[in-house]
Amino acid sequence: MGALIERGLTGEGYDITLVTNGMEALIAASNSDFAAAAIDVMMPEMTGIEVCRHLRQHGSTLPVLLITARDAVEDRVLGLDSGADDYLTKPFAFAEFSARIRALVRRDASRPKPVLRLGALILDTASVRATVEDRPLPLSTKEFSLLRYLLSRQGDVVSRSEILQEVWGTTRHIDPTIVDQYVRYLRRKLDPVSAGVAIVTLRGSGYSLIVSEV
Repeated sequence: MGALIERGLTGEGYDITLVTNGMEALIAASNSDFAAAAIDVMMPEMTGIEVCRHLRQHGSTLPVLLITARDAVEDRVLGLDSGADDYLTKPFAFAEFSARIRALVRRDASRPKPVLRLGALILDTASVRATVEDRPLPLSTKEFSLLRYLLSRQGDVVSRSEILQEVWGTTRHIDPTIVDQYVRYLRRKLDPVSAGVAIVTLRGSGYSLIVSEV
């Protein structure tokens, strides 16, 4: 079944890593940046339930689709309680499997990422902490919020009004040049520490955060 799924998903443009046991699945999922994982419950060495539970216990947010021949309610509950995002019983049509994978990928893409990275810059949004090469980068609350928004839109051109709405929460009764002021603050802090990122100005359009030469 794995080979058939691999062939089908490859035909849809996905890059696939196929493993044959639970330990391989755990190692692959823990050390690679996958968009989603489809894991059979009944695998040698570790069950899919154990793999999923281990991933969640160690903080992984990888979207997981569990596959099994067991369709009893208690089996589905056990799978979902282990941390799986979805549960599919065999036999199934490939079209349904593919649709469920697409849904998981879409759902994951819409989630706010707790850790944002670009160049040597890392923003941990949960702890509100910025680092460059493991060195703390002191930022004010507003500077952090602005950098987080630019990093979440990395490569995109964002206008002053978009930034005001997302970072300040309004575009009314506020001087838009405050955005320029805070961009200058960030540049003064990012440039000396070789963060590997740059905030570029596109006149008349806005700002964009991009990778730069360290």
